[in-house]
Amino acid sequence: MTPDTRAREFDAADPLGHFRARFRLPEGVIYLDGNSLGALPKATPGTLARVVESEWGDGLIRSWNDANWFDMAARVGAKIAPLIGARPNEVIACDSTSVNLFKLIAAALAMRPGRKAVLSEPGNFPTDLYMIAGLEAQGLAQRRLAPREQLAAALDGDVALLMLTHAHYKTGALHDMAALTRAAHDAGALVLWDLSHSTGALPVDLDAVGADFAVGCGYKYLCGGPGAPAFAFVAEQHQAELQQPLTGWFGHAAPFAFSDDYAGAAGIERLQCGTPPVLGLAALEVGVDLIAEIGVDRLYAKSQALSEFFLESLMAHDVALDLVSPPRAADRGSQLSFRHPQAYAICQALIARGVIGDFRAPDVLRLGFAPAYLSFADMAAAARHIAEVLASGEWQREEFNQRAAVT
Repeated sequence: MTPDTRAREFDAADPLGHFRARFRLPEGVIYLDGNSLGALPKATPGTLARVVESEWGDGLIRSWNDANWFDMAARVGAKIAPLIGARPNEVIACDSTSVNLFKLIAAALAMRPGRKAVLSEPGNFPTDLYMIAGLEAQGLAQRRLAPREQLAAALDGDVALLMLTHAHYKTGALHDMAALTRAAHDAGALVLWDLSHSTGALPVDLDAVGADFAVGCGYKYLCGGPGAPAFAFVAEQHQAELQQPLTGWFGHAAPFAFSDDYAGAAGIERLQCGTPPVLGLAALEVGVDLIAEIGVDRLYAKSQALSEFFLESLMAHDVALDLVSPPRAADRGSQLSFRHPQAYAICQALIARGVIGDFRAPDVLRLGFAPAYLSFADMAAAARHIAEVLASGEWQREEFNQRAAVT
């Protein structure tokens, strides 16, 4: 049975297949980059038009009260909370992932006086490592890196915080959140998880594993749009002690009292800094609502099935690529990554055919599987295109070897 025939059977039996119609997908495009920027929900333009034309255009400043803009960050955060195994009062949607990392790393260091080391792994997403370096330059932190198999052994009395990405951005390899959180706590350290490549794609239960802090972005699997607000999680038990280093006015207990002196809000609202981006939050809320409607467990099951079928389809076409993602679906996120010395040019040749993935330096072709809107027919067709690009050598064309600013 050919991959195309099997794909038709799988799609006919797919309980999530009808959700594809809830997204805007260009004709002739197989979008395998939802792990970088999620597709546009069809409801988003209408929602933004309403917020712009009615709430902003007609309501003007009154909409901070009448449309409840004031509480948007907490409301959207509360909707994200069930997707990551948190309580509604433990998540706030605000700022960017990088800014939230800075805030929570600094807060963790303040909660562990006498300890300065922030432990992570080499090859973690760059902004995570850059934020440690920024605090190190201020004399507040010491960056310590250990290979993933040596992380538990590196947890000594100097480590204030263990900071890791649950699903690795390049390979998709998953950390054992429960085991590493437990090991960090046994060593007296706190734990911060970056869920940017997990939220909305993989089951996560922060409260069950005893996580202290977490961050994540809104523009990947949550489909909040380019530059969508991120989110931050602080376990309820830490909220009273938390010291917010970026003491902006929206994290104040009473922002509109306009006091000269900062007094932080009592709960998760303290993680806010500047004025919330209302348009960004409105778009993010549409995506969060849609992903919640589909359900993370169902999305995860389909993601695993898509990735396994894609690998089988490559084998059916005798495609030999070096898989750098874990071979077992249970050990990886919603992506597959392959190493090839000409990965960039191959990626560009595929994009020219309408198969959109991305490249990660120095030699990785990365394909993301957003199960909310991808089909098994997409997998079969993408595998066929890869086989044709490799067999024909079309990736050698000059235009496919010109590096763009964004890869």
